[in-house]
Amino acid sequence: MGLVNLNRVLLKAREHGYAVGAFNFVDMEVLQGIVDAAVEAHAPVIVQTTEGAIEYAGIAYLAAMARIAAERADVDIVLHLDHGKHLEAVMLALRYGYTSVMIDASDRPYEENLALAKEVVKLAHPLGVSVEAELGRLRGIEDNVRVGEAGASLVDPEQAGAFVRASGIDALAPAIGTSHGAFKFKGTPRLDIDRLRRVADLTGIPLVLHGASSVPAKVIEKANRYGARIEGAAGVPDDILQQAIGAGICKVNTDTDLRLAFTAGIRERFAAEPGVFDIRHILGPARQAVKDMVAGRIGAFGSAGRG
Repeated sequence: MGLVNLNRVLLKAREHGYAVGAFNFVDMEVLQGIVDAAVEAHAPVIVQTTEGAIEYAGIAYLAAMARIAAERADVDIVLHLDHGKHLEAVMLALRYGYTSVMIDASDRPYEENLALAKEVVKLAHPLGVSVEAELGRLRGIEDNVRVGEAGASLVDPEQAGAFVRASGIDALAPAIGTSHGAFKFKGTPRLDIDRLRRVADLTGIPLVLHGASSVPAKVIEKANRYGARIEGAAGVPDDILQQAIGAGICKVNTDTDLRLAFTAGIRERFAAEPGVFDIRHILGPARQAVKDMVAGRIGAFGSAGRG
């Protein structure tokens, strides 16, 4: 079918009250697991890369793989730059055919964030490329994004409305209490749903939930059973996620869950057959673990059958 932009999939999601999964990938196996799950569920999907993924694999490889996947799939697929921290990264993504970009200047003063968002919109929109930005700051670590607890802050709804009107962005990621990584909550999981509803009312555009992995206990248990040392991990429960979708979230980012599933699959394979050295027999089960994880996430988002 070819790649599409965020507006193609998120405006439908906003109208009908579901969310589209946005899944990070760094290699072919993870991408195949994501797309295979989306095709089987006939769900639209967003495949995305960070600057760190681009440094690791090379943007030419990543873009080419996503383009081939989209051409062969019968569902809408968006190729999105996640957490673009620098204008140079955005311009590189545009050059290589990304259909959506995020400019994340949430660590800068409001006026700088706004100015950069406006600049990216001016570059991207004439190319038919959608733009996401972020307000507030999420705690945690994801590739090149590192925010300590003291630096985290929740979004100001009034400011969010003004930001969207002035910038012309297509989607906004408001900080409402999630965090990046596998350790999202120290106590009871809680998101500021009332704040989210206010942001949705004042912006009128699709909203994005970052740091939204569920960190399933069964996947952590499997990884630990086969040698991992992951203690105290906690994610966003499905019931809270669905409250957020009902309050305006249309795009749900998932990265940590895929990393956990992939590595648990590899660890299990090595434990079951220590002598294995055929890469296909190692990465194949890991790819299946990613596919299973994505299928479960699509079910939680309500996007199955919406492709």
